Amino acid sequence: MVSTHDTPQHDIPSHDASEALAERIRRAEAEGTPLRIVGGDTKAFYGRNVQGEALSTREHRGITEYDPVELIVSVRTGTPLRELEAALAANGQMLPCEPPHFGEDATVGGMIATGLSGPRRPWAGSVRDFVLGTRVITRQGSEQRFGGQVMKNVAGYDLSRLMVGAQGTLGLLTEVSMKVLPLPGASRSLHLDMPLAEALVKLSEWGRQPLPITAAAWLDGALHLRLEGGPSSVAATAERLGGDELKPDFWAALNEQRLAFFAREDGRALWRLSLPHHTPVLELPGVADTDVLYDWAGAQRWLRSDLDAATLREVVSRAGGHATCWRGANGQPVDEPFTPLAPVLAKYHQNLKAELDPKGIFNPGRLYAAF
Repeated sequence: MVSTHDTPQHDIPSHDASEALAERIRRAEAEGTPLRIVGGDTKAFYGRNVQGEALSTREHRGITEYDPVELIVSVRTGTPLRELEAALAANGQMLPCEPPHFGEDATVGGMIATGLSGPRRPWAGSVRDFVLGTRVITRQGSEQRFGGQVMKNVAGYDLSRLMVGAQGTLGLLTEVSMKVLPLPGASRSLHLDMPLAEALVKLSEWGRQPLPITAAAWLDGALHLRLEGGPSSVAATAERLGGDELKPDFWAALNEQRLAFFAREDGRALWRLSLPHHTPVLELPGVADTDVLYDWAGAQRWLRSDLDAATLREVVSRAGGHATCWRGANGQPVDEPFTPLAPVLAKYHQNLKAELDPKGIFNPGRLYAAF
């Protein structure tokens, strides 16, 4: 087990640093001052713009507990994500949700706040699936622990899961405990030239078989696969599926949006479509196959389009999914990047915000204008 004594001392914030965050929140609550929570700021583009005083978590860092045998790690949220991943890799382990960084300064807090997962997500699980517990500073400036063997708060909410994807709107996340997994024994990536329609059929067929696929993406007329697991299983599957060898750094380039698809400067908005598995090609006016990158075996699709938001979201909604505007036309932010909530869901969100942050001091308007 790794204790705080095994972590570099500059990564261990003092009690004073933690108390300083709590005191800042108490003051903001008393004065009704909105706060903009900042970690590495590498995902600041994701969501609506927040007007408020910056509250940085960068000094609140370090691994507080790590048990490689039990596959559990607890880490402060200001910790750079790359440092956590390096510590896990040194023990032959990883974050199975494969979170994107979008910059060298990405933090653990940003990973939890956005809840974004990488290519392995359909086969391994999302960020939320691996969160065991959290520590959160509430609006009263009190640090509370949620999840695991600890009781839920008086409102009956499991904040350890609610904090994932909440974008810092419910409280200041200070520490998270997560389940980790061993690195795969073998890994191999393949490039198979095939049209989109055939690729979607193949993926549906392979999804019903015990194949060691842990990533699948289609773009530019080719299906890209990653196989991971035991050496014999990976080798046998690669021989069966055929195709050409694909450089393994393709998946990091996809996850961090460094592929040419994301760098196009055509003036169109970039959309992230989340859809049920095995959803066929969507009938979208003016959209060609080259305008879409299919990730997660087609469950996550990146779309370049100048369609208006209402039209696009209506088509995606009919297919059982939702659409997020990742970047607006010419790379500009948009007022409402996320799919509007149904009235019942909106009421639940508003009630939750009113219960945990009635004065709206935590990242107000980050998700939706009303809360």
